[in-house]
Amino acid sequence: MSTSQSAGPDSRDVPGPESSITASREPARVGPREGYERWAATYDQFPNPLLAREERHLMPLLPDLTGKDVLDLACGTGRWLQKLLERGARSGVGVDYSTAMLRVASRKAAIRGQLARADCLKLPFRASVFDLGVCSFALSHIQDLKQMACELARVMKPNAVVFVSDLHPEAYTRGWRTGFRDIRGACQIEALPPSAEEIIQAFDSGGFKSLAHIALCLGGPEEPMLLGAGKTHWLAENVQQPAVLVCHFKRECNDDLES
Repeated sequence: MSTSQSAGPDSRDVPGPESSITASREPARVGPREGYERWAATYDQFPNPLLAREERHLMPLLPDLTGKDVLDLACGTGRWLQKLLERGARSGVGVDYSTAMLRVASRKAAIRGQLARADCLKLPFRASVFDLGVCSFALSHIQDLKQMACELARVMKPNAVVFVSDLHPEAYTRGWRTGFRDIRGACQIEALPPSAEEIIQAFDSGGFKSLAHIALCLGGPEEPMLLGAGKTHWLAENVQQPAVLVCHFKRECNDDLES
């Protein structure tokens, strides 16, 4: 799936899977499992500038998916799985560990029956199944990136492409946190976003070639989401600062690995 200084937009007003403003009271800190179980019911209900910025960058980069099989790893409520299928993928699967998130995803007709509850470190698929994979705003919650990358490499076909995104480490340093509010109050999910170097090293160990990594700043299309939530002052200070890190990989084939 898709995180205490007041810096990022509050998830009740402008949710971000990796950002929230701390309210007057210190938010309760919870682990990812509890956090996403609580967040699932409202996760899709508010405009999200970080997801919007990630999507604005990634959609033009997607290859032709006709006849392709796709994987949405840590799919949450199935946002990317639905988009990939709409772009013409032959088949797709969304995997997540949160039963609550998968319950929400299963209500979407386009992806119902194409979801699985599983740990990303032990995927329930045979080798060389998928042509494209997306892992959106989840790396912050994965302690063993190398094992995750190796397991992902196992299920991807040779020359398959993978896109991963997360909160940019600089945004975390500025105080952005994964957070939301529910009827029990403000909540902050434990997360530690890895650097681009850490991600690249982990995926290299799994047999992926790094094609690109880029820091994305929030821009014009995301401003209405922030302004509508009364974040004018915050926007002026943060709009030109790195917010999202996106990495693009290719699964190397055996010949590539031997050369």
